[in-house]
Amino acid sequence: MTYVIAESCVDLMDRSCVDVCPVDCIYTGDRKLYINPAECIECGACEPECPVDSIVLEQTATPAESAHIADNAAFFYDLLPGRDGVLGDPGGAVGLGVVGADTPLVAALPRRDS
Repeated sequence: MTYVIAESCVDLMDRSCVDVCPVDCIYTGDRKLYINPAECIECGACEPECPVDSIVLEQTATPAESAHIADNAAFFYDLLPGRDGVLGDPGGAVGLGVVGADTPLVAALPRRDS
């Protein structure tokens, strides 16, 4: 099990979680942040830093948050719109930079005003 970032992060992306992640496993999409399930060490440092309580442990996810478990993995292991290949497990978000794409689930959500 790993941590997952749910819908309340969409169009917010505070990034406080990124600053405290000791393994650099939180990646930046276009409208949302994503935790790489293979790189997360489940330390929990990110969870209390989220100002909108969007980060949850998979096994404690509510039904509304559950859709983001598979979606979070899809960000890394499915081909994202506008990309030439899957991200896979790049080994750190800093070196990769902003991905600039989201999963179809996130891309389809209505935009929120910042």
